[in-house]
Amino acid sequence: MNDEFKGKSGKVKVMYVRDEGENGSRAPNPRTGKGGGRPARQEDSRRSSGRRSEEGASRKPRSDEGSRRPRSDEAGRKPRNDESFSPWRTVSRPPSERVSVEEKQPEQGGKVAIDPEVIRRQRQEETRVYGENACQALFQSRPEAIVRAWFVQSVTPRFREALRWLAANRKAYHVVEDAELAKASGTEHHGGVCFIIKKRMGMAVSEWLSQAGEKDCVLALEDVSNPHNLGGIMRSCAHFGVKGLLVNDASLLESGAAVRTAEGGAEHVQAISGESFAGGLEAFRKAGYTIVTTSSHEGTPLAKAELPAKMVLVLGQESEGLSDSAFQQGDISLSIGGTGNVESLNVSVATGILLAEWWRQNA
Repeated sequence: MNDEFKGKSGKVKVMYVRDEGENGSRAPNPRTGKGGGRPARQEDSRRSSGRRSEEGASRKPRSDEGSRRPRSDEAGRKPRNDESFSPWRTVSRPPSERVSVEEKQPEQGGKVAIDPEVIRRQRQEETRVYGENACQALFQSRPEAIVRAWFVQSVTPRFREALRWLAANRKAYHVVEDAELAKASGTEHHGGVCFIIKKRMGMAVSEWLSQAGEKDCVLALEDVSNPHNLGGIMRSCAHFGVKGLLVNDASLLESGAAVRTAEGGAEHVQAISGESFAGGLEAFRKAGYTIVTTSSHEGTPLAKAELPAKMVLVLGQESEGLSDSAFQQGDISLSIGGTGNVESLNVSVATGILLAEWWRQNA
């Protein structure tokens, strides 16, 4: 059926109305010629409408979904099918179920609470070492001490052997940009590589004496803590064959700046710890060592002194020098002659001069 009428615009609008035959078939569209199919059966229409109503009922507003999270573990109710198999579902565990890093099992999922005490203990046992020569020497000497490593791309060819060893022994390492390595090492003077390592503990005086030979020079440092001075001292010790350093705090020899300044020399010296600094000196004296002190104002000139094969060379910090108690324990006092234009030499420079003379006389 066609119906014609004029709208407000004056144009003629034509409306086509589909007609169904006696058999229920639809008449084709007179304009396009399409159509004419059978209408949907009443049963199909009821099914489709019912399906749509079910889908509409199952869909809930986002606000309801966001505000209601499954609480099956807390309330004790049985989870629905969609809850139990959801890969995004987060389960909150009570504090009693949380475990430390050491107790975590591979099959456990989700986040695990880390015991702060475990982290604190690990940080006390570890330290950072950086600098190419320092890290190369450490790898050659004690690779098992390495916990983690960072490299910039340019140094990796020179650490090829270390990289193979780290991969074979499941040690984590990272090839990073310079800025990221500066963050990991804590300094811009990292030399392209940084290791996290396990610290070495100081050796007891009694243990050192049990393995000492006939010729042995031990360096005793009273209150020397500047890492660059310590690094220079360790480098001189390694060069002149002095292996033992009696110190108040063995961890000072493991600082990153000291090890880097030593340029590999830190791997050739061993920290020695006594119950006290004075007690350590007394133990060496009883074992037959000569205690040699230094002074910038008095004492035998180094050029005229005869240095024993077994001795403990005692040096103090630059500002104050040796304490009175340590100075009085000396069997010999030495001085290094000079112009007098400066008060004294840098402690690392003085150490190098004194050890060179001992090496010359006893090598």
